[in-house]
Amino acid sequence: MTMRNILQWFDGEVRSRRRLGREGGERIEWMRCLPFLILHLACLAVFLVGWSWFAVGTAIFLYVLRMFAITGFYHRYFSHRTFKTSRPAQFIFAVIGNSSAQRGPLWWAGWHRHHHAHSDKPEDAHSPLHHGLFRSHVGWFLTGNGFVTKSERVRDLARFPELRFLDRFDWIAPSVLGVGIFVLGWILEVYAPGLGTTAWQLFVWGFVISTVVLFHATFSINSLSHLLGKRRFETRDTSRNQWFLALLTLGEGWHNNHHYYPASTRQGFYWWEYDPSYWALRVLEFFGIVWDLQPVPQHILERGRAASRAQRSRRKAA
Repeated sequence: MTMRNILQWFDGEVRSRRRLGREGGERIEWMRCLPFLILHLACLAVFLVGWSWFAVGTAIFLYVLRMFAITGFYHRYFSHRTFKTSRPAQFIFAVIGNSSAQRGPLWWAGWHRHHHAHSDKPEDAHSPLHHGLFRSHVGWFLTGNGFVTKSERVRDLARFPELRFLDRFDWIAPSVLGVGIFVLGWILEVYAPGLGTTAWQLFVWGFVISTVVLFHATFSINSLSHLLGKRRFETRDTSRNQWFLALLTLGEGWHNNHHYYPASTRQGFYWWEYDPSYWALRVLEFFGIVWDLQPVPQHILERGRAASRAQRSRRKAA
């Protein structure tokens, strides 16, 4: 068991020969998840390395860049196919998303499509309604069953060998990024001391802290967006719109909008709903990198306005 879990650090296709049912496959595999736990503990190294404006700025930049790759491509492209792009661009943004250490695009999209098919039902692995806050936030993907890619749901993506490679060897992109940040920090420490950063400082801020915050901001959509916020649309689940989570995730917090009409590229349906991922995709559309962004149909917008008016009227009457 231990050796199998260790091998899974390096090869995502390593599988147990036994059948992973609810009894065995739902247990958390702590040995396999050791790198995830170590990354969290490594955040404490900030007290040893200190900070600099350059290190903090690098952390913010890499957070925003990788969050966009997750929200704009892992979610809105790979999971929902709400726009089109070229094969090279598809791969580039898959690598950037993979560098966030949230595994490969096939694994991510397969589980997200499964979530939409069974949202807030017992089969939904990250439903806080059925499995509690911890399980919905992080516990589900720490299990044996949660490690397995939902291959039957991503056959359209699996035809690309480069995406299968990223899924199988999902440790490569985060490792290259981490080493690259460390090397950059060493170069700046020697040749640009005025920036006040060091190799370890830049690594801790630019990779460790940025990645861990990115983890939990992304996971909050699975957990908190089904517990906190407002419901504009009546859906068959408990999805909610939460403006603060939209700030953290570049627009993903408009979760009730998204669950009501997931075919739209835009998740902030109205001009006042902050959706930087959509704005960035519009910039990429201008340069011809993506195209055919799917709009929110007018009748959906009108229905949302009518629902909001009705909710305001009920609050006044109360």
